[in-house]
Amino acid sequence: MKEVQHSESGPVVQERPDATAAPPKLSRGARALKSGLCATVVLCLVASVVHVLLVFLHVAPANTISKRYSPLINSWVYPFFEQNWRLFAPDPESVNRQILARTAHTGSDGSVQVSPWFDLTAVDRSAVVHDPFPSHTAQNMLRRAWAGYVDSHGGDDNAHTERALMMQKYLVNIAADRAAARKNGPFDFIQLRVVARSIPAPGPAAGNRPPTPAENRLLPWWKVTRHGK
Repeated sequence: MKEVQHSESGPVVQERPDATAAPPKLSRGARALKSGLCATVVLCLVASVVHVLLVFLHVAPANTISKRYSPLINSWVYPFFEQNWRLFAPDPESVNRQILARTAHTGSDGSVQVSPWFDLTAVDRSAVVHDPFPSHTAQNMLRRAWAGYVDSHGGDDNAHTERALMMQKYLVNIAADRAAARKNGPFDFIQLRVVARSIPAPGPAAGNRPPTPAENRLLPWWKVTRHGK
């Protein structure tokens, strides 16, 4: 678009940008980047909405929808998005649990080598004591895995539900990873033993009570293929 202005020496023509002109076209790479960015934002929003919806159905009172889609909700929530409301209603631990593990390896001649028991809980406790900013892994992973196992199995070590089987695999994988970190050789099986000792109540009355015997729970041998080599 041209604009004509007058001066003493005659008319002066000045170029002005045309408001109706088409904007410059983006290159193919820029268009692909813009489309990918938009798709990523949409996927993040959809995933956020789905996550909030599934967690809401998990914590909400039982209803028709939550009962119908219970397997889907539980597979999404457990074990990483489990909701723990004890922040508002604290329930301090009344039992000290010591989780021990040992491994077994079958040789080529059929002989079985069993390792001594080693304390998984002591490793976590040492990491917490000597670290001013201990990680969630050292503080809660093994403890919460055992709590989930007990909640889904009770006193029976057979998995009767999908959640029980999932919590069993979760506990076994954690124990196997920590056993492999010791680098004491290959193993094909792992076994856990849990020793529970009651925490005495505070006050002078607790001194007159006889000590509660420790509960010793021996779990079965589990095969671990991932750490077999």
